[in-house]
Amino acid sequence: MKAVEVKNLTKEFVKGKKAVDNISFDINKGEILGFIGPNGAGKSTTIKMLSGILTPTEGSISVLGFNPTKERKKLAKSIGTVFGQKSQLWMHLPPIETFKLLGVLYDVNSKILKERIDKFTELFELKEIINTQVRKLSLGERIKCEIAASLIHNPEVLFLDEPTIGLDVVIKKVIRDLIIKMNQDEQVTILLTSHDIGDIEKLCDRVIIINNGKVVFENSMKFLKYNYLGKKIISVKTENIFALNELEGVTILKQKDYSAKLEVDSRVNSIKDIIDMIVSKNIILDITIDDIPLEEVIGQIYKNNEQ
Repeated sequence: MKAVEVKNLTKEFVKGKKAVDNISFDINKGEILGFIGPNGAGKSTTIKMLSGILTPTEGSISVLGFNPTKERKKLAKSIGTVFGQKSQLWMHLPPIETFKLLGVLYDVNSKILKERIDKFTELFELKEIINTQVRKLSLGERIKCEIAASLIHNPEVLFLDEPTIGLDVVIKKVIRDLIIKMNQDEQVTILLTSHDIGDIEKLCDRVIIINNGKVVFENSMKFLKYNYLGKKIISVKTENIFALNELEGVTILKQKDYSAKLEVDSRVNSIKDIIDMIVSKNIILDITIDDIPLEEVIGQIYKNNEQ
């Protein structure tokens, strides 16, 4: 059963310049769909149309059977939204007060509201911060409260727009784990936008990539991972002059005495084997492993489509 259906959706802010250009997709009930693309690709604009904030120029949208433009008030009780760069929390109040206010706004029964606040306080580990002013919280703490706030009224669909933006690796993992938990525990359908491939890889079964307002890829995460995400970037700093034997599937992108940046095709050599090889020949000061930039993935998709 479809929770969201989008057909030929277009948004034009300036005549002749389309922020979203004739896209179509759907989301199954209970699914976590990844919606990724570089900055300015049209991700946030799409979410704003799905939630009724913006009116489409052309096309149709159905969210839980509602037209977001014409039935926004009815739809509001069935959806939740989190915009990573825009807070729905009152900054001068503690999160507990925002949760209570949202409960009143959404007409949640007082007993049910208390139960849900207690549930999310435990699930998201908010006990130590729930009575602290939001402006005094770290970004990671605030995002946890943002997600909890979006679930207070028990929505069926949740739109998460860049929920991990600006977060460090440890906090990103915490947020990702919470997204999985609420999908499983609350049976909520999720549209997750991000320009971080790591978010999508860990959370989603299906992925849409949007660029310049158009869908350039729609397939399973498994397909994307096997065909486009096999490469990783390893950056290393050493105490000695960097040394590494020539290896199949390893390209040295940059090397300067005590540092190097390598591109590794994990389908040829495992990341573990490459790391072991680097460690065996060098005294390591620092080493990081990153995904290849999303722009490169999109470039490769365009290249394959042209062939």
